[in-house]
Amino acid sequence: MLRRRMAYSDPSSGKDILGNRSLCFIFICAFGLVTLLQQILYGKNYIKSAQQFSRLKGDETGNWTGPVNFSDDGPLKPARNGRKRCFRQNFHPDSQISVIVTPCLADIKKKKKRSQRYLENYDGSFEYNSTACRELRQEIMDIKVLTMVKTSELFERWRNLQVCRWEQNKEETSNFKMSLSRCCNAPSFLFTTKRNTPAGTKLRYEVDTSGILPITTEVFKMFPDDMPYSKSQYKKCAVIGNGGIIKNSKCGKEIDSADFVFRCNIPPINEKYSADVGTKTDLVTINPSIITERFQKLEKWRRPFYEVLQNYENSSVVLPAFYNTRNTDVSFRVKYMLDDFDSQRGVFFFHPQYLLNVQRFWAVQGVRAKRLSSGLMLVTAALEMCEEVHLYGFWAFPMNPSGIFITHHYYDNVKPRPGFHAMPHEIFNFIHMHSRGIINVHTGQCT
Repeated sequence: MLRRRMAYSDPSSGKDILGNRSLCFIFICAFGLVTLLQQILYGKNYIKSAQQFSRLKGDETGNWTGPVNFSDDGPLKPARNGRKRCFRQNFHPDSQISVIVTPCLADIKKKKKRSQRYLENYDGSFEYNSTACRELRQEIMDIKVLTMVKTSELFERWRNLQVCRWEQNKEETSNFKMSLSRCCNAPSFLFTTKRNTPAGTKLRYEVDTSGILPITTEVFKMFPDDMPYSKSQYKKCAVIGNGGIIKNSKCGKEIDSADFVFRCNIPPINEKYSADVGTKTDLVTINPSIITERFQKLEKWRRPFYEVLQNYENSSVVLPAFYNTRNTDVSFRVKYMLDDFDSQRGVFFFHPQYLLNVQRFWAVQGVRAKRLSSGLMLVTAALEMCEEVHLYGFWAFPMNPSGIFITHHYYDNVKPRPGFHAMPHEIFNFIHMHSRGIINVHTGQCT
């Protein structure tokens, strides 16, 4: 009882002197004041930037300092110009809506004006190492991944680059070939040979890695003694894709003038198409699915298939016999059939380890797909076999660089199985390699 009576009593109890409620009130006031100051400062900058607006109407562009009108179509949307994040507002030419010109958009317009200046002054090809061409090539190199820009922007930069006469960059090409030599080594392992695959070897398939093919004496006899091609054996090579981009190109004579010509999957090269794609063929791939679907696995009549191959004169054929177990028997039948017809045509089979190494190499370059296209495989081999590589008929978009719709192939419009190849990324790499002077990609008409 005594302790209770003598207990200390706080005279300020019951009062909130700088307590929780007071601190909360002070915080709310401070926050409101800061917000008000931000709005005032933001409004000044907003009005200042509004005075720099440009009013776009048709093809005319002029300075405009009248009232500022904004659209209710939504907030500003982030965009990319290849280097910096900027913002743009939806623009409708018919609705008197202004467009905010931020610094990064101004940079883009400056580049476009510079490109237009080059095109306006164009009366022939610019030199590869001229100032104009270095800047145009850099504009493509600035696009690090395909998703950085819209397709239309990529097309525009590619069109602008066409004013530059392509020239091989010896240093870039040499470095790229050294990388391929270290990883893949086409002059030694492009095809299965008696030298790289001795009798008794247990050959592992490219995809069915659990499957193993014993190299018996009968199989061993089908292999060449050694690789028929050597490193940089040919001066100028042409790799012909089957894209609709080559249609009406009139590139046939230019293609036929190459020292070595690669083609993919026995495409038609008769008189109807020869003006665009040429007729010369030194090596042509055959996908076993073509033999299965068009020629009934060669289990019945074989002459129709033999006559198709006659269009390619004495060119050699190459098949992915060891991609999986299903491909093996069909591919071997091609060899048996040509032997039955006493053909001197060479028949080769891709080495599965080479194709695996090529797949890994391009995966590092950003091409990740279930299966690389036959065209990319041939381009990879050509880079080691040839001093200079030219590409025709390679394009992976439904429109050409001018925005005109084209067919998927130059001979039909049958689309590939979705998700199997990564064609846009393959072409994107080719465009980069063209800009670096490693390969020459032809997408326009030949003169």
